[in-house]
Amino acid sequence: MTLEVLDDVDSVARHAAEVMATEARAAVRARGRFTVAISGGRTPWVMLRALSERDDVPWQNVHLLRVDERVAPPDHADRNMAHLRESLLARRQAGAAQIHAMPVERDDLDEAAARYAQTLADIAGSPPVIDLVHLGLGPDGHTASLVRAVVIADRAAAQRLETARPIGE
Repeated sequence: MTLEVLDDVDSVARHAAEVMATEARAAVRARGRFTVAISGGRTPWVMLRALSERDDVPWQNVHLLRVDERVAPPDHADRNMAHLRESLLARRQAGAAQIHAMPVERDDLDEAAARYAQTLADIAGSPPVIDLVHLGLGPDGHTASLVRAVVIADRAAAQRLETARPIGE
């Protein structure tokens, strides 16, 4: 593994977008598709904007998955999917079949998690093979909505994890 230190947020975003574009082209050449999971939060926004400006990404073969999502109405500002749409999708013509949002607006979150697990299996196989996972890092060091003081009794069996962070925080 190589550790790279870059000067600022924009440099990190551009470099991450370059890495993602390179990986996308390689995956499409090898398997005909690029499957990427993107976390929510603010960290990915700048990178996604930089990625949206690139013309060397085979967008028609890119499948976007969510790492985490907040339980909120579909167009709510706190939804990670809303930021994905704003940062990337509004700037690129990706087909709806390529964007795989977590169905967190459903009343039954266990059923929603099972449905998303099936979506993962349909797209990426079972067990899922994802070409690239982009995780952000929150100011308190959390990633993928795994905030401190959250205990998972059986990590291997967890299909979903609910955290206590309310909408708006």
